[in-house]
Amino acid sequence: MSAPPDLPIELQQLSGGDWTEFTIGESDAAVWRINLGSSVVFLKAERRHPLSEIPAEVSRLQWLAETGIPAPKVIDCVPSADRYWLLMTAVPGSDLTHMADRPAELCRVYASSLRRLHALEVSACPFDHRLDRRLADAAANVAAGRIREDQFDEERHGWTASEVLAWVQTHQPPLGNLVVTHGDACVPNIIARDERFSGFVDCARLGVADPWQDLALACRSLIRNCGQEHVQGFLDAYGTAWDEERYRYFGALDNLF
Repeated sequence: MSAPPDLPIELQQLSGGDWTEFTIGESDAAVWRINLGSSVVFLKAERRHPLSEIPAEVSRLQWLAETGIPAPKVIDCVPSADRYWLLMTAVPGSDLTHMADRPAELCRVYASSLRRLHALEVSACPFDHRLDRRLADAAANVAAGRIREDQFDEERHGWTASEVLAWVQTHQPPLGNLVVTHGDACVPNIIARDERFSGFVDCARLGVADPWQDLALACRSLIRNCGQEHVQGFLDAYGTAWDEERYRYFGALDNLF
């Protein structure tokens, strides 16, 4: 495919590359892989809005680069009249959907990636995603009409965004341990190479939170991609027990992002 017609002039040097659009995932952002011959880069574009996530992703990727946790490196971020454009390096490997036919290996890589991220020093992370902050962000998304109610999970099928918001506001689990979380730790956002974790992508929601912010979304993603029977193996590899309350809560909260 060719470059999008509204590609900013600052990024026109990419127009001669070999463009492939990515359609996996539920984000409203557009993502392209661009083969430039001597290198491969990724370009993400998102509609400009006060709640757009690309500015947050830039700051988180820049912070991650200082921690040693592999993730894309920011090459450029260009705001145009209608969109934010984020140009990044490629993380070597493929996302974990490509290991769905090898669920035991997938669970091992998945668990090791999250253990590595969750081991970072919480006090060094400048991004606060504890529940007070996340609930405020969720309420802002609802007020702005940014919620896709047709994409709610099965348990909340037929609910309105306001109903989901009211539920998560009144069913907060007790405050537990805090770690540095990815925030959207589903299977497509974990990259592996040669069956070893090689990096995180889509890091706009990274921040300090309950570990079940990641574990709930990981378990849900495992169920969808590999089957319920593999959840326990993942939790064993991570080193924790099933928590029904937090699984249901953080799954509900994710509907508002």
